[in-house]
Amino acid sequence: LFIYLFICKTCTKLFLIFIILFIWCLDKQTFFLPKSLCPKLRLKGISFFSAKVANLACSISNNEEGVKLVRMAASQLETLCPQVINAALALAAKPNSKVAQDNMDLFKEQWEKQVRVLTDAVDDITSIDDFLCVSENHILEDVNKCVIALQEKDVDGLDRTAGAIRGRAARVVHVVTSEMDNYEPGVYTEKVLEATKLLTDTVMPRFTEQVESAVEALSANPSQPVDENEFIDASRLVYDGIRDIRKAVLMIRTPEELDDSDFETEDFDVRSRTSVQTEDDQLIAGQSARAIMAQLPQEQKAKIAEQVASFQEEKSKLDAEVSKWDDSGNDIIVLAKQMCMIMMEMTDFTRGKGPLKNTSDVISAAKKIAEAGSRMDKLGRTIADNCPDSTCKQDLLAYLQRIALYCHQLNICSKVKAEVQNLGGELVVSGLDSAMSLIQAAKNLMNTVVSTVKASYVASTKYQKSKGMESLNMPAISWRMKAPEKKPLVKREKQDDGQTNRVKRSSHKKHVNPVQALSEFKAMDSI
Repeated sequence: LFIYLFICKTCTKLFLIFIILFIWCLDKQTFFLPKSLCPKLRLKGISFFSAKVANLACSISNNEEGVKLVRMAASQLETLCPQVINAALALAAKPNSKVAQDNMDLFKEQWEKQVRVLTDAVDDITSIDDFLCVSENHILEDVNKCVIALQEKDVDGLDRTAGAIRGRAARVVHVVTSEMDNYEPGVYTEKVLEATKLLTDTVMPRFTEQVESAVEALSANPSQPVDENEFIDASRLVYDGIRDIRKAVLMIRTPEELDDSDFETEDFDVRSRTSVQTEDDQLIAGQSARAIMAQLPQEQKAKIAEQVASFQEEKSKLDAEVSKWDDSGNDIIVLAKQMCMIMMEMTDFTRGKGPLKNTSDVISAAKKIAEAGSRMDKLGRTIADNCPDSTCKQDLLAYLQRIALYCHQLNICSKVKAEVQNLGGELVVSGLDSAMSLIQAAKNLMNTVVSTVKASYVASTKYQKSKGMESLNMPAISWRMKAPEKKPLVKREKQDDGQTNRVKRSSHKKHVNPVQALSEFKAMDSI
């Protein structure tokens, strides 16, 4: 394990994979050491590895306070190890002694408490994005191992790996739920908690049921047949559930904050040995629609690139607009970011990149945009209904109508794309037209979202203090500028001697349109 870690020392994410794997194993009181080893050696091994892994975690973290806490927790765990062993030996020598039993229970509680402290300390220096990425990869590995164990009729391996999957899933739910406590309730937290609830209440019980029935069938004498396809489906749902949680958490991030690897997903390549599984009906000649888009002629790629460039300009405007505001407590900004990310995925698809592989994925993405547009329409109309300024109200309602129109247009373009990909299994010229239409629809929608965000802010400032916010009764809509970066309070400038005592006459007050003033404001990050 440590030879492998040493070889991969340049890769931060690989380090985090083994770090979080180790911490989870401590939490579940399991470890890599064989169970055949005596408990004394296993406990020493856990203590030894905890110190090593803690040092590795500290070496890749910039959080000085967190690093100190991790090192302290690991040191205390090492110090506690021989005391726990001595307490266990004393109890083994006198198993009927109440004093020895109480002493053992005390050290056991201390050990478990210290392990939890170490777990929390490592969590503090590990970002949730990296944690979810690591967990998703390990869940995929464990699911593959679980299916292989089923096919090889390895009962112990199946039961052990399934237990690891259940533990990882529970850990993901715990970490994500705790992370959501740091955010104000809103659309973002609802989506994330909905994904965790689906995994906990629906997916994991089904997986557990399949594992128990498989273990029972394989343990019977003679062994009973097991429905592999049903087991594979239940296993895949676990991986999909973890991936959906990760996507929900990353939805609030801007595209610039995410790596390309955050969008890529690994293929679930497990196949049953006894049955033939149907592939996605959108595959053409063994290739995904995304792969076919990547093989378009250079002339068509150039035309698509030109459209994407104009789309990027609109995206920059949206980024500049939403980056002004603190998204915690403002569902309109959250929805705008979500729609921006999904539209980026759709345009990447036309270039043969991104997470969308087939036209069915594009259709699904269009539906998500339509859902986000409906929620934005509902919030926007609530703001408009409480706006006393008729001009601002009419502007906002007009932009909301455009959002509904362009969402519908985007939906139609995605369906046309699906029809093109199914024409005889060959790439036809109309594929370019549908791609261009898709990008243009996304561009129009992006532009309208920018205008809607501006109009929503302006309309919100027109509320009558006596009844405006009270009638809204929606604390999720609060317009707070992002805190600026720390700068010197006094800026030293060179002044000419002749201009030192010059007094300037104040200028006349000018009436500025609120939308124009808002558009001239630049985000603090771009200053």
